[in-house]
Amino acid sequence: MRTASLIASLLLATSSLAAHAAGDAQRGAEVFDNECSDCHTAPPKGGNGKGPALFGIVGRNAGSVAGYDYSDANKASHFVWTAEQLEAYLPNPKAAMPGTKMRYSGVKDAAERADVIAFLQSLK
Repeated sequence: MRTASLIASLLLATSSLAAHAAGDAQRGAEVFDNECSDCHTAPPKGGNGKGPALFGIVGRNAGSVAGYDYSDANKASHFVWTAEQLEAYLPNPKAAMPGTKMRYSGVKDAAERADVIAFLQSLK
C-alpha cells in the first residue's frame, strides 16, 4: 500500500515538473511583454523594431527576417530556432552567439524562459 502511494506521488511530481518544463504560453506572453517587447514584436504583422519580428520564430533560420539588418554573427550562426536552441540562447545571448547585436543580458529564470519559449512556439 505504501509503495503504491509513493509511486503515485512520484508520478504526480514528475508530471508536474514536465508540465512546468513545457512552459505556459499565457505567462510567457507576460514575460515577453516585460522583457522582450521593447525591441521585438510578436503579432503576425508586427514588423521589425530594434530587433527582428519574432512571429513564427520557432522553426525559422536565424538571420532570415526580411528587412532586418542582422549582425554578421547572427547571419553566419546557421541556427534554426527550436525550443532547444532558444533555451540555450536566451539565458545569455552574447555568450551563445558572440558578435550578436542583441544587447539584452538574457532571461535568467528557467521557468520564465520555459514560459516565453512556449509563447514563441504559439506564434504561428
